[in-house]
Parts: sequence; C-alpha cells; structure tokens
Amino acid sequence: MENADSLELIYEEVKNCTKCPLYKLAKNPVPGAGNPKTEVMFIGEGPGEKEDEQGLPFVGSSGKLLDEMLSSIDLKREDVYIANVVKHRPPGNRDPKPDEVSACWPYLERQIKVLKPKLIVCLGRHSLARFLPDMGAISQVHGRAFKKNGQAYMALYHPAVGLYNGGMRKTLFDDFKKIKTALKKV
Repeated sequence: MENADSLELIYEEVKNCTKCPLYKLAKNPVPGAGNPKTEVMFIGEGPGEKEDEQGLPFVGSSGKLLDEMLSSIDLKREDVYIANVVKHRPPGNRDPKPDEVSACWPYLERQIKVLKPKLIVCLGRHSLARFLPDMGAISQVHGRAFKKNGQAYMALYHPAVGLYNGGMRKTLFDDFKKIKTALKKV
C-alpha cells in the first residue's frame, strides 16, 4: 500500500497553514523543492525575500552560492531536495522563533519520512539546533557527519556566511566536498 502522505499533500497543508503568525505577512509558503528520490536533503532556516516572492527555497543570493557549491561536487539543484525549518518568511529575515520552528516541525518531519534521504545536510545553526541540539555550535561541528537514530546528518555553515564573510567561502566549499564522502559511508 502506498504511503498515504505525499509531498503534494504536505504542500497543500503548508499552503493553508495558520499554526503560527508567519503566514500573515508571507506572500507565499515555501514548503520545499527538488528531487523526491534524492539521497541528500538540505535544510536551511527559513525563506528570505526572494523565496517568499517565488515560493521556492534558496533562490536568492544564498541559493546562487548553494548552486555553485552543488556544482563543485557534480550535483545540481534537481538532484537534491531543499527545505527549511520554517515554511513562511520571518519578517525582515529575522531568525525563526522557537514556537515557529515547532509549528513547522510536523511538516518537515513528514517530508523526511516521504523522502527517506540517506543524508540530511543541516545548513546553519537553526537547522543544526533542530536536528542535533547536543552537538555544539556550528563553528565546532561544521563539515562533520553524525548519525542519530539511524539517520545520517552533516552540519554545514549556511551559504549566507559566504556572502557576508568572503573569507568563509573556502571553508564552505571545503566542507561541501565532504558530502560525497559522507554519502559513501551511509
């Protein structure tokens, strides 16, 4: 019997979600996008302005850098799945609040169950804190893979770090190269 849950069903629910106040100011929900048969799922913190306009994750400046990093390991956006811990844009691109993250958690959890990725890449501290809260700061664990409850995770800096601090680009690209190695081990 086919799984009763589907990405389309989750998207419809996200579109109509009123569980937290974020939906009130958002232009579009940003449930996630990509290859439903992927081995790798990237999870960032929340949609920005461009994402809110288009209803797609990582389509702004951070998304362009993410595309470059994917290309550096011979992947394209169409090869992976990209989502965020919150599904609507926090006003002014502020950090998502804990209650907003909690409200969106069931959607993300269901997406993971549908996708069954071999590796979840946590992009930034908010994603890391949600999935691996006891691992420490992103500055301590970036570029490392972990297993928790049978699921493989990797912690990476959010691509925005490379936009605001050009000196971090090398670290971002170096860490990204470790994704292929982590995939071979799971």
